[in-house]
Amino acid sequence: MSMTAPPAVSPVAPPLPIGPHTVQPPVVLAPMAGITNAPFRTLCREFSGGKGLFVSEMITTRALVERNEKTMQLIHFDATEKPRSIQLYGVDPVTVGKAVRMIAEEGLADHIDLNFGCPVPKVTRKGGGSALPFKRNLLRAILREAVSGAGDLPVTMKMRKGIDDDHITYLDAGRIAVEEGVTAIALHGRTAAQHYGGTADWDAIARLKEHVPEIPVLGNGDIWSAEDAVRMVRETGCDGVVVGRGCLGRPWLFADLVAAFEGRTEAVARPGLREVADVMVRHATLLGEWIGDEARGVIDFRKHVAWYLKGFAVGSEMRKRLAVTSSLAELRSGLDELDLDQAWPVGADGPRGRTSGNNRVVLPDGWLKDPYDCAGVGEDAELDTSGG
Repeated sequence: MSMTAPPAVSPVAPPLPIGPHTVQPPVVLAPMAGITNAPFRTLCREFSGGKGLFVSEMITTRALVERNEKTMQLIHFDATEKPRSIQLYGVDPVTVGKAVRMIAEEGLADHIDLNFGCPVPKVTRKGGGSALPFKRNLLRAILREAVSGAGDLPVTMKMRKGIDDDHITYLDAGRIAVEEGVTAIALHGRTAAQHYGGTADWDAIARLKEHVPEIPVLGNGDIWSAEDAVRMVRETGCDGVVVGRGCLGRPWLFADLVAAFEGRTEAVARPGLREVADVMVRHATLLGEWIGDEARGVIDFRKHVAWYLKGFAVGSEMRKRLAVTSSLAELRSGLDELDLDQAWPVGADGPRGRTSGNNRVVLPDGWLKDPYDCAGVGEDAELDTSGG
């Protein structure tokens, strides 16, 4: 991966303290369901030179407590991952407490992040995800159980601004988090109603930072380049950034992020298609090794093909062919038929992933009547889905 690397100057932001762990530079890979598994984290970590924090995909607390086979695989970390970060999603304080204690007592991770950002209807209609912080007392009960059960492990949380513009929750949630001993907060500058559409509200990140000066605040939303990340820190005063969709099909973005936060703003990864193809094959290979089956690994990789090839001159038929490959040889053969001498395309650094917005948020009946009523949330709210 060719890069220019001028001498480092003063870093953009100080190191990020997460309990006993120091994250330098303060760059975090956002948990994304079906994406940030061990192979993808390995790629991102390699490009970053081992710097930053790389969080697992979202784990439901009930599945963890029940030791679901798939869930136990998802919490597997490579020996080189330090600190090991797990993101948990739960709606019941007791179950969340059990899951956190299990992680702490069995040494399954070094850091726990709690998800309150998922905007998916099948979750919010049960009161979970980004709907949950509206119930202030329920949020407090969950955070209290988590922090209590974690022992020496730091507990952080990720959330959205609120349900919609009429039901903003992030400032109350931030204050509750501080009072209950949460170590840091990440804010996605969108409401649940926005999903991933529109523009992230970075001003909200700045307001949260002013509202909870006691702990670090990380910003999330519309970081498509290292320049965006640096600009977010400078404009909002946040203590670090959480990067999600911007690294889809671009794990080398973490090389850019590290360079930019270390003051080497001209060091930018611009891989040509030949280099991109090699990363694609390595990604698929790692997935096969992790799953224990080459074909299943390549099949799981299919979702990444369009992201990796964004902007390159690749015909629609070849894109379709590459998206249905089922062996490494087939993937490599298809990629070798492309014009691999293509340079990094102009405009390929922009938005990627889901962009739908302005959705009606589906909530349980009467959910908005009382923000302090700890109405019961059904266990079927715990579904494996987006990390928000």
